[in-house]
Amino acid sequence: MEHFSDSFEELFQSQEKNTLRKLTPGDKIEAIVAGISGEHVFLDVGGKSEGILEAAEVTDDEGNISVQQGDRLEVYFLQAKRSEQIFTTKLGSGSSVAHLEEAWRNRIPVEGYVKKEIKGGFEVTLGGNVRAFCPFSQMGLRRVEDPAAAYIDTRMDFRITRFEENGRNLVVSARDIQEEERQRQKELLQQSLEEGQTVEAVITSIRDFGAFADIGGVDGLIPVSEIGWSRVENINDHFSVGQKVAVVVKSIDWDKDRISLSYKETLEDPWDAFIQKHPAGTKIIGRVSRLAQFGAFVTLHEGVDGLVHISKLGGGRRINHPREVLETGQDIEVLIESIDAEEKRIGLAPSDYQAPENQEEAERQDYKAFIDNKKKEKSDSQMGSLGALLKAKLQEKKK
Repeated sequence: MEHFSDSFEELFQSQEKNTLRKLTPGDKIEAIVAGISGEHVFLDVGGKSEGILEAAEVTDDEGNISVQQGDRLEVYFLQAKRSEQIFTTKLGSGSSVAHLEEAWRNRIPVEGYVKKEIKGGFEVTLGGNVRAFCPFSQMGLRRVEDPAAAYIDTRMDFRITRFEENGRNLVVSARDIQEEERQRQKELLQQSLEEGQTVEAVITSIRDFGAFADIGGVDGLIPVSEIGWSRVENINDHFSVGQKVAVVVKSIDWDKDRISLSYKETLEDPWDAFIQKHPAGTKIIGRVSRLAQFGAFVTLHEGVDGLVHISKLGGGRRINHPREVLETGQDIEVLIESIDAEEKRIGLAPSDYQAPENQEEAERQDYKAFIDNKKKEKSDSQMGSLGALLKAKLQEKKK
């Protein structure tokens, strides 16, 4: 019986030892916040001894702690001190060179202070007094117009990518950490993002064809056609880099990393309100926005255009192009003749327009004039080609 008791005790002690987590500096684990007291956050790391994290690492700029009991955190084991295990989410300003080497070997993030711009990048101070170099290309995911203004005198998280001469030659990268975080955010988005959702976005770049916006881990494109209800001539009049906007997710293609967004769908559609106040038969002052071969587009309200067909221009005489009687930017009084709510089309006519008694005959004459004009253009083209040919033949004879 005594032998059994001794064996049971040994077995119990062996199992207890197996529950202790044997960690080496740099090990990354998931811990649970067990409690918060003063300057420390206590962690449940699955072992007999508790883990400790400095509260400053999870405190925002306003002094608020961003975690609470029960939250899970990814932390790095730093060292064992007495019966305590010290953890960190990143090495801070008080870190020694020895800890910086651990950070390099184990890819632990390090907090750095961007001191000044030097050739090829920036000088960064780690651990309070350790100098490191960060190339321009490794400061962030995107290029900035004024790197010095954007980075100098700021604190950022870096990863040590080169550790030489016992810490006297250090190269760091902020981009490396940002790319990891961006990938994590993308994976979360893939689980939650759906077409039709309205999400917050930040404008990251502006191109001729639209604007790119970061929706939290990936960039989506707001095409120029989805910026406003009216025709957008200059995207810079609507957006600036860094601007926060609400957008609607139009389409998602994770295979090609393409997400289409709409800004105008977060704005009130002016169409419905306009046609309620201005039914067919209403006269209104509009501005000529564009001239085409078949007619003139007239802006009646921001985001609402109508069309005056060329057959209704000219005051009774036939014209070949609307530019003969109108010019872009000109104000004109028009009559709303028809409204197609489904297609969002408005048919217009000059307010003094008198329809011909025989509309069918007028349309036939319009078509005949169109055909005659085409024949004339073809004849002129043929005559021009014949003339060029004769001229070439004459020049050959002269030689």
